[in-house]
Amino acid sequence: MSGFHLAQVNIGLPLEPIGSERLRGFVEMLQPVNAIADAAPGFVWRLQTEDGDATAIRAFADERLIMNMSVWESVEDYAAFVFGPEHLAVMRQRKQWFETMSVYTCAWWIPAGTLPTPADAEPRLELLRRLGPTPDAFTIKRPFPPPGSAAVVDVRDDWSCPV
Repeated sequence: MSGFHLAQVNIGLPLEPIGSERLRGFVEMLQPVNAIADAAPGFVWRLQTEDGDATAIRAFADERLIMNMSVWESVEDYAAFVFGPEHLAVMRQRKQWFETMSVYTCAWWIPAGTLPTPADAEPRLELLRRLGPTPDAFTIKRPFPPPGSAAVVDVRDDWSCPV
């Protein structure tokens, strides 16, 4: 076991306000999908308000952006959740609710026992936008091993998301 955990952020720019009829399907899926994440192998933590999700948190210059952050024991654990059937059901509908973005998710390693903050997210996303995947900001399809590790991260060809 490494002394690092995987932090991730994903963002979305809703086509309409979060309380709109258009986004109702997305909002209705939040609690069930978050519950699956919370119970998933390797799950450590997720950002949430007293409402149980992070949709009310505004951490970016564009205040319309909504975000989700979580921490996982490994890339493989996180990918198993992301590409699992429940989460994919939401991702398949993403274009109904959110504007298309070139970069909307990013991962990086943090020391085990620490938590990322919303302020950590925007610079990581910007780094990924500017440089592509690096050890400091990457995607789960192009991951890097934890710092100081010579381990190869299992990048599976069947990890795909139809969005």
